[in-house]
Parts: sequence; structure tokens; C-alpha cells
Amino acid sequence: MGAGRPIIAVSKKLIRIILPVAGLCAFVFSAAAQPKAAAANSYIGSEQCGLCHADLYKGFHNNPHYKSIASGKESPEKTGCEGCHGAGANHMAAGGGAATIRAFSQMTPTQVIDTCLSCHAKDFSRANIRRSAHTEADVVCTNCHSIHNSPTPKFLLAKKQNELCYGCHEPIRAQFSMPSKHRVNEGVMQCTDCHNPHGNFAPSWRTGTGSNLVTASHDNEEPCLKCHVDKRGPFVFEHASVRVEGCIACHVPHGTTNAKLLKRPVVFTICLECHNGAGTFGRENLSVFVQSASHNMLDPKYQQCTQCHVRIHGSNADGRFLR
Repeated sequence: MGAGRPIIAVSKKLIRIILPVAGLCAFVFSAAAQPKAAAANSYIGSEQCGLCHADLYKGFHNNPHYKSIASGKESPEKTGCEGCHGAGANHMAAGGGAATIRAFSQMTPTQVIDTCLSCHAKDFSRANIRRSAHTEADVVCTNCHSIHNSPTPKFLLAKKQNELCYGCHEPIRAQFSMPSKHRVNEGVMQCTDCHNPHGNFAPSWRTGTGSNLVTASHDNEEPCLKCHVDKRGPFVFEHASVRVEGCIACHVPHGTTNAKLLKRPVVFTICLECHNGAGTFGRENLSVFVQSASHNMLDPKYQQCTQCHVRIHGSNADGRFLR
């Protein structure tokens, strides 16, 4: 018994020494493990992405998004590949795979828009994109834009702009093949000259809503007036239908079989839609008007109202829009 006491005493001393050392070791190993855990979710830089995705990385210097790499002013989450796809350490450690990175092919429409707007939200042309007709139909950025393989010189479009729009708007393709049309297929103008695909705040002159994404000219007027400035006014004598209904009261904007994009083949039939003697609006005593000596609409020479009423869009000289 006496011989055993020193051993117990020595053991207690060893325990007092070993426990602090074990705790220190545990702390050291824990501290060493923490950087590894952090590294698993860290940003590794676009150069590391290029080791596997060489085809995308080598051509990326021609991409408009490349400036986010070259500037050096943006934070890692807004720089290069990881600016769109998220931190890449997990992806690289796993040897790839869509589950370990922010893959746009696996994202919901809302996630795609949120990712793109993290940088592009400041652009006013996209300010109403969340309430646009395209977004409501689950058409998002990646349906129209190809970030890495765009064949177009501007806007990173997935196709030539009119072909891209025709992919969904087939009836419009047919209208642009009509004899009288705006020359979109010929490349003289394009869809975005009149429409804002990202959404607009101006109401549609056709439906009373923003559903057709028409871009207002001069802040609040029809896009037609961007080119047809002589029709804008203001005029001393305004044509009510032009001011209230706009150009589409008489014209089909995309294309038609009728001259001058008119809704009807004969001019007077358009005029008589309003000037029909109904109440006090338009011509009273229509039967007399139609068959009178001065305006016999049965005579072809009187069926071109604009031969006399030449200022039909508005006049500063005559209330009847005569010369």
C-alpha cells in the first residue's frame, strides 16, 4: 500500500500536465480545420475556372462582362466567373457538377432574374422588368441572352434580334412579310426601336396596358414619332382620333397588304369608321353626304379623302385639314 501511493501521486501529476496539453492540441487542430471549412465556400478567381473551362475562359476577354475582372474595383462576388456562378471552391473540390455551383440551367426564373439584377438593376431600361409581360410569362434573361456564345456583336443576344423575337411571336413574322411593312427583316430597323423587352411604364396605345412593351417616344408619346417627327405637332387643329387613339387608329404598325400600313384597302372606309353620322360625332346626314355631288363616295375619285384633307394628322391652317 505504501509503495502504491507515489504512483497515484505521479499519475495525478501527469493528468494535470496531459489535460492542458490535450486541450491545446484540440484547439490547434480545430483552428487548423477552420480555414479549410472556410476555403470550401471561398472565391478562387476566374483563373482557376479556366483550368477546366478553357474554351470559355480564353474568349472571355471579348465579353462585356470581362471589364468586371479587369477593373479590380469590384468585390469577389461581383467579379468574373464567380460574379454570376457564385464561389467556386466547392465546385473545384468536387471535380465539377451543376450541384456544386450556381448553374443557370438549374435555376428558377426568379433566381435567374435576381442574379442578373444584382448588377443590372441600376439600368432604368430594366427598372420594370419584374412586372413585364415577358417575366409574367416566365421568359427570363437566359431565354434571350447567351453570355458565353453570343453570335451577335451587341447585347449578347442568343440570335439575331428579329429571329429571337419571332421564336415566340410567329404572327408578327408573318406581318413583316406583307407588301407594306416596316423594314425589320431587311435590317433597317429592329424590334427594340419600338419595344422595350425588359418592361415599360407607359401604357399600350392598343390595349390600355403595358402588355406589348411599347417604348414611349419623347417621354410619353408613341414610338412612331421617333421617326415620323412631322406628325408629332403640336397642331392648332388636332385630329381627335390621332390624339386619343394614336397611329393604330388607322395603321397596322408591323405590316399589312394595304398601302401605307393602312387598316383598310380604301381610305374612305377608314374615315367612315368615325365620320359615320352617329350623334354629333362625325358627319351628320350621312346618306346625303355619301351621295352628294361634292362627296359622292360611290365615285372612286372621292374615295381618297386625303386628296383634299391632306393634313390629316393635324393642321396649323385649317380645321378641316385642307391644304
